[in-house]
Amino acid sequence: MKAASAILAFAALGISAPAIADDDIGTIARGQYVCELPGDAGGPAGIAQPQESFRIESASRYSSPQGSGTYLRRGDRVIMTSGPRNGDSYRITGRGFLRKLENGEPGRLRCLRQGR
Repeated sequence: MKAASAILAFAALGISAPAIADDDIGTIARGQYVCELPGDAGGPAGIAQPQESFRIESASRYSSPQGSGTYLRRGDRVIMTSGPRNGDSYRITGRGFLRKLENGEPGRLRCLRQGR
């Protein structure tokens, strides 16, 4: 009952209750994520972007051509939280398939897991 009252109080003040609204913390599968932009009908299906590719090393660490850092997964979002990709975020759109977010929306860059 007290929790419901607190939620109503936050709502009345226009304040969100972050502890209730946050998604679960998780990880993504380890391995190499190869990033590409979509191709066109007259050429290859994808155009490799090796500078955007990265490897998930452990439960919260990644490495890339620019260096290494940490990441955080919350629900269907992956956010690079340190290192050269600090601030980059991705939406998980399928098993081993990520889309880099641009202004909070999935952009054209896609990253596909290619194994361990």
